[in-house]
Amino acid sequence: MPAFLSHLFETGRIIDLILVLVAVEVLALAAFARLRGVMSLWDVAGLIAPGVMLMLAVRSALVEAAHEKTAALLAAAFIFHLLDLARRRRSETRKGS
Repeated sequence: MPAFLSHLFETGRIIDLILVLVAVEVLALAAFARLRGVMSLWDVAGLIAPGVMLMLAVRSALVEAAHEKTAALLAAAFIFHLLDLARRRRSETRKGS
């Protein structure tokens, strides 16, 4: 592996770069949602939040942070995922009524 890639992984900066791309994606989705009215900002947040927490957990593991920090980030990803599922279920229930 080239030295610059090794450095990106060792320092966790690779995840930082990915998170920048995710931020650009969020801005694009928010703009699309606003223009088309097809999804709310909560929909965008629900889609993105679990993945961001998972990426932060990977970064935590890459830099050999405390295991508790990695576990907390994984738990946060799970909680965000459950919240998103609950929000979607409520939304579908309202549409079906």
